[in-house]
Formats: sequence, structure tokens, C-alpha cells
Amino acid sequence: MNLPGKLPRSSLGSLVLIATIMGGGAAAFAYTAGWLSPGRLTPERMIEALTPPGGPPLGYRRNHAKGICFTGTFEANGNGVELSRARVFARGQYAALGRFNLGTPNPNAVDATVRVRGLGLQITANGEVWRMAMINPPFFAVSTPQAFHDLLIASGKKDPDAMKAFIQANPEFGHFAAWAKTAPWTGSYAEEPYHGLNSFIFTDAKGGDHAVRWSLLPAARPVPISQADLEKRGPDYLEPEIAERVRTTGPLRWTMVTTVADPGDPTADPSKAWPETRRKVEVGTLIVQRIEPERDGPCRDINFDPTVLPEGIRVSDDPFPAARSSVYRKSYDLRAAEAKNYPRTGAAKP
Repeated sequence: MNLPGKLPRSSLGSLVLIATIMGGGAAAFAYTAGWLSPGRLTPERMIEALTPPGGPPLGYRRNHAKGICFTGTFEANGNGVELSRARVFARGQYAALGRFNLGTPNPNAVDATVRVRGLGLQITANGEVWRMAMINPPFFAVSTPQAFHDLLIASGKKDPDAMKAFIQANPEFGHFAAWAKTAPWTGSYAEEPYHGLNSFIFTDAKGGDHAVRWSLLPAARPVPISQADLEKRGPDYLEPEIAERVRTTGPLRWTMVTTVADPGDPTADPSKAWPETRRKVEVGTLIVQRIEPERDGPCRDINFDPTVLPEGIRVSDDPFPAARSSVYRKSYDLRAAEAKNYPRTGAAKP
């Protein structure tokens, strides 16, 4: 569903709020081609677009700044070997670490104000490392990195005509806006699905290529909750909730499901979901066994760069992973240089 060209002021206000939330939604993206060309996006310009009006919280990630670490295992069931020769798909258990997070550049954001939730994941299998960054929407808000930058700029302007112009130029945003307004909220990171919205190429042992996307589907039953009720649970409810859930009920599980594209399916546009009829292969289970605060946790210094891939997986024509990689590196350099500003054990959040 695309948004109409003319919207009432109240609807525009809602979309501005959605766009502001989405500004942290999937990660910092930038245009991959022509980084040094005049007028083209650079990592610096993208990070500037993500920076809150009062400046960046020093020492934090420039996006998805609020989060908590986990460690566990990935249990591969062996089904993935028909799609990729990556060692991670051979039957076995492999070390996993990651980070549950909120799609916001504000580490002090109230949980109930952030629509997008994310999961960064690293799996290490026989010396090969696979990193990924996923979010709970089933498709991305816009179709190009340039459009994402434009969304950040438009949503930060007070002039309502800025969002009108953006919507008219990027009608695919209407699908995300509809999802953000109607999809149910949950009261736990454990109840969310997490989607790798970008397309990658899996190469099997015979050299055959398969365009795929993947998702992590929770074993925990999602329980819808209103945004108002979530707000009543406190501004920082999600992190202690999942820590307590693991402590009292044991490890949490997500099934990794890969979706295989048919010829002609769009691989360069993450705003377009593939039909539900596409072939799906369950390749394993993520098991979260331990939750730790980020400030001294194992995910603190991990850059969840989606172009860190094992042999047997490579990027497709989707421009976003390489663009994110460039911005992630810049964000990492900034927060590493600001490490003294980041609160460690015993220190309060700024």
C-alpha cells in the first residue's frame, strides 16, 4: 500500500515520528558508489544525518546505541549444505555472540518509543566468521541508500512539506509506515522475529549460486502488548526482562530460516519482500544462553559488519551491505576514540 500524495497534517505528524524512529531502524547506510565524488554520500555525511540535535552520545554506537550482549551457540542441522559450502552449515554446534538492541542513536531512549528492534549476531565456525545485523520489520523502509539518507534529513525538518516531498519521491515508504502503525508490539526481545533484509549469494559445493535472505524466528510465543502498557513497565524494561527470562526459564531459541529467490525476484531492493511461496530451508537454531550488560560484555567492541562473511557466502547486487560496512567502520572508529566517555562497570549511563 502506497501513501497518497496528499495527507492530513495529523497523518504527516505520525509519519514524521515513524521516520524519526526509523532513522535508527536498520543501521547507518550510505551510497556505495562514488564515495569521493562531489554530491555523493560519504560515511561522514550519513553519520551526521543520524546524529541527534544535541550531538552524539560519546563512546556509543552512532546507531542502535541502546543494547545488551548475549552469548550462546548456533546449532546447524546440516540442511544448509545444499545451499552453501560455508562451514557454519555443516551439522554441529558453533560459538555465537550478539547484541539485542533498539533502532535509535539515543542510548537513553524509552523502550516504548522505539518501533524497530534489532539483533546483531556473530557465528564462528572452524575459524570462519559470519556477522550479520537484523531487524524486526519484514522489509526495509526505502529502496536505496540515498533514499535512507533523504528520509533522515526530511524527518529532521520542522517543515511538513519535507516529508510530503519525501513520500512522493519514495512511495515504497508507505509499506513501512503501514507496518509501523499496525504491527503488534511485544514485551520482550525474546518474542521478536529478526530479519536479514538484504540479499546474499550462497554458493554450494558444486559451484551453484543461490540468492537468499534469512530470518530468525522465535520459539517464544509472541504476546501482543499495547505501546501504553509497555511504557508503564518502565523506560528500560527490555534489557532486564530478557536477562531475567534467561535466568529463570533457561536458554532462548530462534530458528534460522533461509528464503531462496526465484529468478526475477528483486535482490537489490530490501523494501520489496519476496512472495511467501518462495522455497524456505531451516538451517539451524540460535540458542541464547547468557545475557550480559554491554558496557563490559563480549559484544561491546564487535562491529556487526554484514560484509564479514565465510567462504561460500558473498554479497549480491544489493548495495546496502557494502554501504553499511563503510559507515559501521567510521562509527566504530569514532566510538573507539571516545572510549573514555563510555560508562564502564560501576558507572552510570550519561
